[in-house]
Amino acid sequence: MRPTGQGARITLGITFLVTAMACFAVLDTAVKYVGAFVSILVAVWFRYVFQAVAVTAVMLPLRGRDLLRTRHPRFQLLRGLLLLTVSVLSFFSVQFMPVGEFTAFVMTTPLVVTLFAALFLKEKVSALRWTLVCGGFLGALLVVQPGSATIGWASLLPLLMVFTYAWFQILTSQMARTEDPMTLHFYTGWVGALVSTAALPLVWQTVPDVKTLALLSLVGLMGTVGHFLLILAFARAPASTLTPYLYAQIAFAMLCGWLVFNHVPGGLELTGVALIVVCGLSASRLTTRENQRLLPLPKG
Repeated sequence: MRPTGQGARITLGITFLVTAMACFAVLDTAVKYVGAFVSILVAVWFRYVFQAVAVTAVMLPLRGRDLLRTRHPRFQLLRGLLLLTVSVLSFFSVQFMPVGEFTAFVMTTPLVVTLFAALFLKEKVSALRWTLVCGGFLGALLVVQPGSATIGWASLLPLLMVFTYAWFQILTSQMARTEDPMTLHFYTGWVGALVSTAALPLVWQTVPDVKTLALLSLVGLMGTVGHFLLILAFARAPASTLTPYLYAQIAFAMLCGWLVFNHVPGGLELTGVALIVVCGLSASRLTTRENQRLLPLPKG
């Protein structure tokens, strides 16, 4: 029996989200592979120019000048710079880490958002939520193992990336109250494209072959399609319903890591991944329950 009405919209939203997670796993895998042949900053340039051109070509004829209208141009610039920084740090990080473990580390971002909310926004955080935050960070340490010779100093890169991404998410949640999602997508692409283009002469190198060019184009395509599918997903289903499915990216990333690099995580890494997933899902469920308690009671 096919779902109808709201049920069909939610099912479609989940499908869009899971497909977006697969896109991001392919993106990270392609970046790790192509990083052996070209500068990571060249890959960043391809990722943002592809998004800027694609979003403009598709959405500008549909939306016209409405696509460009924003109440907060300075915040659009800041948001674009934050995501560009996240991309640079993540593209470098994945060169030193397996794709699956890197993805699991990224999934600690919601827990960092909780930490930021308590420290900077002065939000009240329960003891249970603090426990989940600590558990998630313990899982991240098991994944990265900063004292090991395998990663070493490079373990600071994903940590810095997650903190920057948390700041980006907090800013996005504030701007989403007044800004159109496609306008956010448009400005994010162009800020990243223009800034990376300005830096390109410092790092540019000739793309060695057609295969590398195809992989760089794949990076741009997967980033653009993935973020567009996220917008479609959250337009069709509530965040509380979709959040658990974000962790599908870890499975996709581990699959890609095995297929492309023949990497199988060890016991400590898998324990850390499991701890991150459990703490993240528990925090998401706790948020849903807290929001439900804040809903007004029906009159009657």
